[in-house]
Amino acid sequence: MTFILNSHNVFDYIAARGLCNPSEQVLSKIEPLEAKNFNLLLTFPDGHKLLVKQERHNQEGKAAGEFLNEWRIQEFLQQFPELANLRSLIPEVLHFDGENSIMVFRYLDDYRDLMDFYAKENIFPPEVAATIGTLLGKIHHHTFNRKDYQDLFCSETDNITTDQVPRLVNSLERIGPEIFGAVPADGLKFFALYQRYDSLGQAIAQLGNGFAPCCLTHNDLKLNNILLHQDWEHESTSIVRLIDWERCSWGDPGFDLGTLISSYVQIWLSSLVISKSLSIEESLGLAMTPLEQLQPSIAALTKGYFETFPEILEHRPDFLRTAVQFTGFGLIQRIRAMIEYQKSFGNAGIAMLQVAKTLLCRPEKSMPTIFGPAIAELIQLSPSAV
Repeated sequence: MTFILNSHNVFDYIAARGLCNPSEQVLSKIEPLEAKNFNLLLTFPDGHKLLVKQERHNQEGKAAGEFLNEWRIQEFLQQFPELANLRSLIPEVLHFDGENSIMVFRYLDDYRDLMDFYAKENIFPPEVAATIGTLLGKIHHHTFNRKDYQDLFCSETDNITTDQVPRLVNSLERIGPEIFGAVPADGLKFFALYQRYDSLGQAIAQLGNGFAPCCLTHNDLKLNNILLHQDWEHESTSIVRLIDWERCSWGDPGFDLGTLISSYVQIWLSSLVISKSLSIEESLGLAMTPLEQLQPSIAALTKGYFETFPEILEHRPDFLRTAVQFTGFGLIQRIRAMIEYQKSFGNAGIAMLQVAKTLLCRPEKSMPTIFGPAIAELIQLSPSAV
């Protein structure tokens, strides 16, 4: 029978595994954290903290098993000493219980959620984005075309994240009557518009057909899966960490870079002024966070990535074009999530779909809009981009 974690038994659980002293329980604090998994933050008398996570279980008592991927990254970096320099880029796992889908992390109290930083500070320092690009480029560079690494990732499990682009393509191509019972009436507008745009479906199909796994990829690089050091302006090392590796796989690096760029574009799109009296073009121009404010960060991110991982441009001269298309693909994924979880697809969703369509169908013409004045420098690095 599966052990279900709660605030009453968590101390007994970690004490039994040597992660704390039972005597510390009285003076320690337990704080639940809202997340897709069941998360408890434990603060001990000396100030150190542990994050205890358990995957949620369905009615049959089964979990999705995503923590296996998170643990596999830890084992992967331990198995290959030449990757030791990547360990500081991800959280430290102190314990993994596969049977009960529980993980215990050393909590990074000196860091904050990057999305939270952007939302509360309303500043977008290019040097932070450049560091993220460098970090991502380092991960892709050190695992690029390594058959021994690939065999490890592809043999241990039937990893569905490797095929997530083709799977989404298939789900959009095969829209049947069952969709009417699964999607709210508001959400049906998306599928109606999607099917109306033949060029959009063709662009996504081509992107899926060209999907080229060649390195370790995170596959869920939203801004809230990136941690920024509280004192990032003065910290000399590890100002950024990547968390939640549950969907990692041997994948296409363009997907990671495009997903990151898409996260910045979504900041712009989520700040639109939406009104029935405004056209989509007018709404895009009246955003509370103008795209021009984000362009320096998007450009710095991409430049930092290419400077760290120049080989990708040698092997795939059209990589920047592909990354821009994956940016549009990321917006499509966001729309699907809005329909599934928020049960809505209003004017904001329509605006996002229009931007996604442009990025997917006309990536070259979209580059100046996404990267701003820095596009000239990026094109020099990637001459086949246009």
